[in-house]
Amino acid sequence: MAATDFKDYYALLGVSRSASADEIKKAFRKLARQYHPDVNPGDKTAEARFKEINEAYEVLSDTDKRQKYDQFGRYWQQASRAGGGGGYAGTPGDYGGFDFSSYGSFDEFINELLGRFGNGGFGSPGAGTAGRSYSYRTSPGSPGFGTGFGGNAGTAASTSFDQEASLNLSLSEAFHGVTKRLRIGSEEVEVRIPPGAKQGSKVRLKGKGQLNPYNQQRGDVYLVVNLQTHNFFKFEGDNLVCEVPIAPDEAVLGGKLEVPTPDGGVTMNLPAGIKSGQTLRLRGKGWPSPKGERGDQLVRVVITPPKQLTAEEKQLYEQIQAQRSENPRGGLTSIRL
Repeated sequence: MAATDFKDYYALLGVSRSASADEIKKAFRKLARQYHPDVNPGDKTAEARFKEINEAYEVLSDTDKRQKYDQFGRYWQQASRAGGGGGYAGTPGDYGGFDFSSYGSFDEFINELLGRFGNGGFGSPGAGTAGRSYSYRTSPGSPGFGTGFGGNAGTAASTSFDQEASLNLSLSEAFHGVTKRLRIGSEEVEVRIPPGAKQGSKVRLKGKGQLNPYNQQRGDVYLVVNLQTHNFFKFEGDNLVCEVPIAPDEAVLGGKLEVPTPDGGVTMNLPAGIKSGQTLRLRGKGWPSPKGERGDQLVRVVITPPKQLTAEEKQLYEQIQAQRSENPRGGLTSIRL
């Protein structure tokens, strides 16, 4: 924390430095009710004030933290990291090789306090993830906050120690399932992703989140699946979809159609007279569900005329054109606005 960012926690709560634990708790509850975001929707000033109140109470309600805060002032955290040995006068400068100006904001302070993932966690090279995002929120369920907001206090989430990280999977990995080795801080964990993971689905790693300083228990980590795009298969709802080109003569005459599926090619019947964009269904050849059942694969046909014709092919198409008995645009002649 930079010197200019120092906050007087006692002043924030409106109590004296000799205030008892009960007096501090009473002052916190009163101010928290006054400035809580649920009571002041959209008020950024009240939201910032609420955050400062929680910050102050978090330190002053803890006997050890309060003692170090009283002794070292703005440098109490650095003193804690260095052991907080006696004899330190609290003057600015180098203490145990630690830079006292390293905290530039409350967010940085809370990151350190809650023990979030350090270097080498999610998003680092070799971690097997594409990035990370964490959430910190304080609500009436936080330690030391009494009721008084009706149903809100009982239903609102308390300070969150859960974390989220993006996990990139190829379509093949998601379809067949895969085991990934991930690094969380200094710990390596092996995660089994079951078959059938979809975009945005989550895998929970229980007890691998950040440490709760109040009860020394860890939150959870949620891996959010991010599926890489595929050049053939796509999703429409729960169904797997693909586009298959067919020649004009196949559209007219029908026949047999070879279609790739996630686990190999199949042959399906192509009805005569099919239109471009019409969809056929391959039952049980789509994406697996968490229960192991297979969805359907939708095959959308696209009539694709040849880019180059031989002289004989062109002559045959001209003969068909000359002898064609049906005008496909015949029904358009009477259309008017």
